[in-house]
Amino acid sequence: MKYRLKKETKPTLPTFGKYKAVAVHYHTVESRQLIKEVAQRMGTHTSNVLAVMSSVAEVVNNHLREGDRVRLEDWGMMKLEIESDKVDNLKDFKAKKHIRGVRLHFLPQSYEGHQELYEGITFEKDKLYNEE
Repeated sequence: MKYRLKKETKPTLPTFGKYKAVAVHYHTVESRQLIKEVAQRMGTHTSNVLAVMSSVAEVVNNHLREGDRVRLEDWGMMKLEIESDKVDNLKDFKAKKHIRGVRLHFLPQSYEGHQELYEGITFEKDKLYNEE
């Protein structure tokens, strides 16, 4: 996994002026590519994989919107989390005013504390980015 060093530029943060490693992402793999690769592995047509992936996405999204957690075996668990402002008094809370958004939270599958998703990752400094 490639990384670069990035300087914190927000003066209000306690880490202002310090550097941290951030992942460098060169490509976005589109669903079309995933479907093609899965079809090749399974020895089937891309239309079959597309139908299954579309159905799984629809069912998973519906469950997430209902507030369910969704666990996909050998992959992990996902759930939606609400981001909101804090209020001093319960009576002052208004959903339209204080809820800022929703985020997807993903927890990789773990077997006895071991997360296979992270297995074998090595880190290499990206040479295309100059440090400040």
